[in-house]
Amino acid sequence: MDTLAVAKPCVQSLSDSVREKIGQNIHRCWQCIKCTSGCPLADQFDVPPHQVMRSLQFGDARVLQSRAIWLCASCQTCATRCPRGIDVTSVMDALRWEARRRGVRPGIPDIAKFNSIFMRLAAWFGRVPEALLMAAYNLARGRPFHDARLGWELFRRGRLKLWPGIVRAPQSVEPVAQGANKVAYFPGCASEGSAFDYDRTARAAARELGIELIEPKGWTCCGASSAHSTDAEAARVMPLRTLATVERMALQTLTSPCSACFSRLKFAQHEALAPVNVQHLLDTFLERAGTAQIAARVRRPLAGLKVACYYGCLITRPARVTLAEHPEYPMKMDDLVGSLGAQALAWSSKTDCCGGSLGLTQTGAALKLSERVLANARACGAELIATMCPLCHVNLDVRQQRFAGAPVPIVHATQLMLLAFGLGERETLLDKALVDPRPLLRSKGLLG
Repeated sequence: MDTLAVAKPCVQSLSDSVREKIGQNIHRCWQCIKCTSGCPLADQFDVPPHQVMRSLQFGDARVLQSRAIWLCASCQTCATRCPRGIDVTSVMDALRWEARRRGVRPGIPDIAKFNSIFMRLAAWFGRVPEALLMAAYNLARGRPFHDARLGWELFRRGRLKLWPGIVRAPQSVEPVAQGANKVAYFPGCASEGSAFDYDRTARAAARELGIELIEPKGWTCCGASSAHSTDAEAARVMPLRTLATVERMALQTLTSPCSACFSRLKFAQHEALAPVNVQHLLDTFLERAGTAQIAARVRRPLAGLKVACYYGCLITRPARVTLAEHPEYPMKMDDLVGSLGAQALAWSSKTDCCGGSLGLTQTGAALKLSERVLANARACGAELIATMCPLCHVNLDVRQQRFAGAPVPIVHATQLMLLAFGLGERETLLDKALVDPRPLLRSKGLLG
C-alpha cells in the first residue's frame, strides 16, 4: 500500500462515499478475512479484499489506485461468505466509481478500456456484438491481431456474427395471451455469437418439455459486468428496460440461459422490487417440467457418462438475491443430468470462478482459474463438463490448448438434454465446440 501514489483530496471520506452509493457500512467489517480466504484471485491482488475493507475504515484513499479493485471478477464469493452481511463485491464496484469520479487513473487501464468500449457499443447498437467488441478492444490496445486464430475458429463454427444490427427498446408492447407454460426469454448478447449453440439448444429443449419461451421484442443489453463496474445508473437502467417490457407483456416470469444476464436482471428485480420474477433457465426447466417429466422424455439414456456439472459463480450467488438454497454446493444441474441417465460426479469446483470477462482483458489471470476447474474435474474422474453459462463455456472450451493435461469436452447441459431426448448430431450442434465431444460420445454408444 505504501508504494501507491496519494489520490486527489476529497472532503467526503471513502467509507461515507461507499455508504452513500450502495448503503454498505464498512465499519461493520471485523477483519475475519473470509473474503480474502474465498477470493479466487486473492493471490494476484496487490491489496487483498480484507485490506481493501481496512483501508476504507481508515479513510486511506490510496486504495483507489490499487489493481485489486479492477481485477475483481465479481464472482460474489466474498459477498456470499461475509458473516457480517457486507456486499464486498458491490464495495469494489463503488470504489471503481469513486476512482473515476476523483480522476484517479485505473490500476489496470486495459479493463477500464474494455468496459468503456463495451458500454459504447451497447449504447450504439442496443446489444453488444462480440466480434466488434473484440476488434475494437484489440485496436485500442494496439494489438489488432491478438487472438485472431481463436476468432477465426469461432467464426468457422458459426459462433461469431460479423455484422451487427441496431436494436432499440420498443415504445409500445402488446400483452401476450395467457398460458400455463409461457415464459419470457432473455437470450443475452452472446446468443447472437459465441453462445449461438447454447441459445438454439435451449429453445429446442424447452419445446421438447412443452415450455414456450417468448423473446421480448426489442430486448437490449443488460450491461453484464461492464455496467456495474462503470456506472451505477446504467447498471440499474439497462436490465430494468427489459423487465419493464416483460411486465407490459403481462408475463410473470423472465428466464435467461446466461448466468451474467440472469445475475444483472435478478439484481434489478431485487433492488427495484419489480413484479416480474427472474429465473435462470436451469430453475425454469426444473420448476416448469421437473426431473420426473424430463426423465420420462428420455429416449437415449446417457448411461455410463461421467459428468461434472459446472455452475460457475452467478447461478446461485449471492443467496440473498438468488434465493438459492445451497449457493456453495448446488445440486439442481446434477439432478437434471441424473434424470438424463448420466452420472453426475461429486466435485469441489462446481461453483468456482472461471474468470468471466477477464478471459479477454486479463487472460493470464482467467487461465489460472479455468485450469484449476479443469484439473479438479479430471481428478474426480469427469469425462465431460456440463455448463449452463456461455461465459463459463467459452473460458473452459476455447483455451484448453494452453492447459496442461488431456482436454476435457465442455458441453451445454441443453445439448445433453437433446441428445438424451433422441435428437441427433445436427440438432444438438455438438460440432460447435473447439474441444470436440463427439468422439467421447460415440465411444459410449450415445451418438451416431
